[in-house]
This record gives sequence, C-alpha cells and structure tokens, in this order.
Amino acid sequence: MEAQQLAKACADAMFANDRASAMLGMEIVDVNEGRAELRMTVREDMLNGHDVCHGGLIFSLADSAFAFACNSQNHNTVAAGARVEFLLSGSVGDVLTAVAQKVSQGGRTGIYDVVVRNQSGRTIALFRGNSHRIGGALVDELTGESL
Repeated sequence: MEAQQLAKACADAMFANDRASAMLGMEIVDVNEGRAELRMTVREDMLNGHDVCHGGLIFSLADSAFAFACNSQNHNTVAAGARVEFLLSGSVGDVLTAVAQKVSQGGRTGIYDVVVRNQSGRTIALFRGNSHRIGGALVDELTGESL
C-alpha cells in the first residue's frame, strides 16, 4: 500500500470512532504521510463569554489535525504534550482550517506543527504537539481494514 493510501486508511479508521471531532463538525480535507488538514465551521454554541470562538475548541481542531498527522504512518500514537499560541479570535461562521505537518519523527517520539487559519487565510493559532508511539497499528497494511 502506498504511503498516501495508508495515511487515508488510517484516517478513515480513526475518524470512524472519533466522536469528539464529529461532534464539533470537523471534516478531514486531506491527509498524507506526516500531514493532515482538517476544517471546522465556528457555530453559535462554540462562542465564549466574549462572543468569539472558545480557545479550547480552536485547540481541539489543531489537536485533531495533529492526531491524524502523527497516526498517518499506521503506528498508534498519542499526544505527549502540546502548546498553542492564539494570534486572532474566531467568529461565528468562520471556517477554520488546521494544517498539521511533521517536523521530526524519531523512534517513538515526534514533533508536529499545526497552523490554524480562517477562510481569509489569516492565521488564528499556532500549535506544536509532541507525540508518543504506544505500539500497535490502526489498519492492516495490505488491506487497509481497521484492526
């Protein structure tokens, strides 16, 4: 199976059970080896007391993109830590896109950067995640079927 096909099979397997990302209306735009792009539209119920998108939900979008990117090579991987820098706020109706990209992947640990932008291309947040491979695989590498 080619790397892009494997990444898609891994993303499909993960997304099928990802109730949190689905509840927030996230969709996978693209996935490849070490990279994932997810999109989410800011809804009324995502606004905080300042009438802007809650930072935790922007973090969640970035974290989900990070998860799909670091699991794209068919190694069960979890977050070991992450930090986010909020640069702009999101408003209701904004379409936020998070692009996660592998910076470094060692044996069990990796670093991934995520940029969250709005529909105008303005950067909303920068996220850096540290990943840890915990063993096992998501899919059968010959068939792409979930394990």
